[in-house]
Amino acid sequence: QVQLVESGGGSVQAGGSLRLSCAASRYAYGNICMGWFRQAPGKERKGVASIHTGSGITYYADSVKGRFTISRDNAKNTVYLQMSSLQPEDTAMYYCAAGSGTRCYTGPAQFERISWGQGTQVTVSS
Repeated sequence: QVQLVESGGGSVQAGGSLRLSCAASRYAYGNICMGWFRQAPGKERKGVASIHTGSGITYYADSVKGRFTISRDNAKNTVYLQMSSLQPEDTAMYYCAAGSGTRCYTGPAQFERISWGQGTQVTVSS
């Protein structure tokens, strides 16, 4: 089990930017995949971006391509999600996740043995 601590999030107007951070427990960081899921009220949780901590391979959902950037700092065991050009439809609870599996680099849907962060709210007003 990977321990994850999220930070960031908050409220912003449409067109604004926010950055989320997710720090993973040192002993488990290694060669895994980390990413972000989001869940709006009444909707299912969906993966939006992920990165393989070893290779740096990234994945983005179509809805966030060109606006969100995921990156990693292996020295700090931390993954970041830079969100720009935010829109009201981006409003959701965002959850950091860590997963493994030989195909986890292809995206959050392929994560196995998932560990979750506590979640952070992102609210975008029009």
